[in-house]
Amino acid sequence: MSAAMPNSHFLDLKDLPSEVLRHILDTARAWKQARAGLPKGAVDAGAPLAGHTLAMIFEKSSTRTRISFEMAMQQLGGSSVVLQGGTMQLGRGETVADTARVMSRYVDAIMVRANSHDTILELAREGSVPVINALTDRSHPCQLIADMLTLEERFGDMAGRKVAWVGDGNNVATSFIEAAVRFGFSLTLACPDGYLPSEEALKWAKAEGGTIAVTNDPVSAVAEACAVVADCWVSMGDEDVDARMRALAPYQVTSEMMQEAADGAVFMHCLPAHRGEEVTAAVIDGPQSVVWDEAENRLHAQKAILAWCLGKI
Repeated sequence: MSAAMPNSHFLDLKDLPSEVLRHILDTARAWKQARAGLPKGAVDAGAPLAGHTLAMIFEKSSTRTRISFEMAMQQLGGSSVVLQGGTMQLGRGETVADTARVMSRYVDAIMVRANSHDTILELAREGSVPVINALTDRSHPCQLIADMLTLEERFGDMAGRKVAWVGDGNNVATSFIEAAVRFGFSLTLACPDGYLPSEEALKWAKAEGGTIAVTNDPVSAVAEACAVVADCWVSMGDEDVDARMRALAPYQVTSEMMQEAADGAVFMHCLPAHRGEEVTAAVIDGPQSVVWDEAENRLHAQKAILAWCLGKI
C-alpha cells in the first residue's frame, strides 16, 4: 500500500510522520540495491516516472544537488529542466506566486535550491504540483534522507544511538534535529555562542519528545557518538567571515576528537568541505570518513523522494 498521495510536498522532515519518512528511506535502500551493477544511465525497471518532468530552480550554486536530481529523473525514466534563478523572470521581479502558477502548467514537480525558506513555502502554497526543498536558509531535508541511508547502511536501526554535530548550528543542523526526532536517535550539538541551533527547531524537538542536547564543548559532545557530523563554517551569503573563523576554530574535527567517539564511529559531511577548517584532511580522507557514501546516497534518496511526491510509492 502506498504511503503517499499524489502532489505531496517535501519541505521539511518535521512536516511528515515517521512512517512516511521510513517508507521513503526503505524505498531508497531497495532501489539502490536493485541497481547494483547497472550503468549509471540505465533506467530502473518499470521506469516509475516515465513521462514526468521535474523543474529544478537554483538560486544557489550546486554540484551534488543538480547532478543527483538530474540522474534521479533519468534513472526513473523521466526528464528534467534546469533553471537558474538569475536567468528567470523570477530574478527580474515576477512574483513567486505567479512563477508557481505558470510552472505548474508545464511540469509535474518543482525542486528548489533557494536563498529563502519563504520562497519554497510560497511555491508550495500557490502552485499545484509537488515542491521539494533542495536546500534553503532554514533546512536541508533531502540531505538528511541521504545521511540516514548512510548511517543505516553502517549501523542498522539508529533508534537509541547517539550522533554528534560539531560547528555552526546551521540549516543542516536544523534538519538533523528533525531527523533525530523522527528516527529516534539522540543528538548532541556542540556550537559556539552566536552560532547555536535554531531555537524554533529545538522547541519543536522538545515538544515532540526528542533527545536533543546543546553544548559549547565539542569533546563531550562526541563522547560515545557513532557519528560525528560537521559542515563548512562559511556558507554562501555569509558576510561575517572573520568572526565565524575565530568562533568556530575550536570546533575543528580532528583525529584526536574522533578518538573520543564510540568505537567504529564515522565522520560525515554534506560537502563541499574545507580541509584545515571544519575538518582535518586526516579525518575526511581517512578510514572513518563516509562522506563519499553520503554523496552517492543523495541520488538514491532523491529518487525515493521524487517517487513519493508523485504518488508512485
